[in-house]
Amino acid sequence: MTTPSTRLPLAVSCGEPSGIGPDIILTAWTMRAESDLPPFFCVGDPAQLAARARMLNFDVPVTIVEPGQAMATFADALPVVPLSHRVEERPGTPLAGNAAGTIEAIDRAVALTVAGEASGVVTAPIAKKPLYDAGFAHPGHTEYLAELAASHTGTRVRPVMMIAGPRLRTIPVTIHIPLADVPVALTTDLIAETIRIADGDLKRRFGIARPRIAVAGLNPHAGEDGALGTEDTAIVAPAVDQVRAEGIVASGPLPADTMFHAAARETYDVAVCMYHDQALIPAKALDFDLGVNVTLGLPFIRTSPDHGTAFAIAGTGAARPDSFIAALTMAAQMAANGRAPA
Repeated sequence: MTTPSTRLPLAVSCGEPSGIGPDIILTAWTMRAESDLPPFFCVGDPAQLAARARMLNFDVPVTIVEPGQAMATFADALPVVPLSHRVEERPGTPLAGNAAGTIEAIDRAVALTVAGEASGVVTAPIAKKPLYDAGFAHPGHTEYLAELAASHTGTRVRPVMMIAGPRLRTIPVTIHIPLADVPVALTTDLIAETIRIADGDLKRRFGIARPRIAVAGLNPHAGEDGALGTEDTAIVAPAVDQVRAEGIVASGPLPADTMFHAAARETYDVAVCMYHDQALIPAKALDFDLGVNVTLGLPFIRTSPDHGTAFAIAGTGAARPDSFIAALTMAAQMAANGRAPA
């Protein structure tokens, strides 16, 4: 694994071509100077990006490049590493025929980053339905990235999703499963592993020497000593005790309803939560437009805007680039902070 460098561009996979991925990429490039953006290149279909630029009335020169040319090109044109698969331009209408290009963009962005030609991967949003219709066999974007990481390194990784904004970072231990399944899915080992990954990446990627990790309880009032459920004493607390014995600065289980006010947030660097909404509701309530989806636990940097494809507004000019710009900025900062373990 080559050490990431701030002298390298970021690799942006263009995501679902019928969504707002092309819109926010193009809009961000037009704001590159005022937003002090780190240089990036897109992995996508240059013709489709040029067509979307015309639809949005953007004067964006789209230039085909090799990754090594991106830094010199970025100030004057949007650098694009072209796909072998062409993409049909159909804003608002996802097409299964575009799935091969969507997947290729992810594959190549990761491969170029692992090879040391980019400092990190920033992924535009994808839509699962057209990928599934085309035979995509993975639950989602993050799981696919983890498989790519394993294929490049020969080592299995466990990806951990962190939503990071200016005022709060949160991590859900369980993610896209029904709430009824959460108590069964939670184990002491799973919680402890999540905390370890968070601790390691906050040190490596975010430059925090001793991350303070607050761990939410599953039940109201963190179970109130078993009166409101036994999971917090039987499952969550042992995980916190285990990682504390390893030297990790962790506290909990804590009542989730008192963890997210301003004074409480000053006491920790990340909140590890037990399920999806426990983590994402406070993160989105505080930093809806500036939240970044960061995948921890990978051997390369990956960030993404914290929103979906928004088909209804694709090609209209209504899509805001704030979260994408935040994802670019965060990926560059992470690259500047250091490297992943070999």
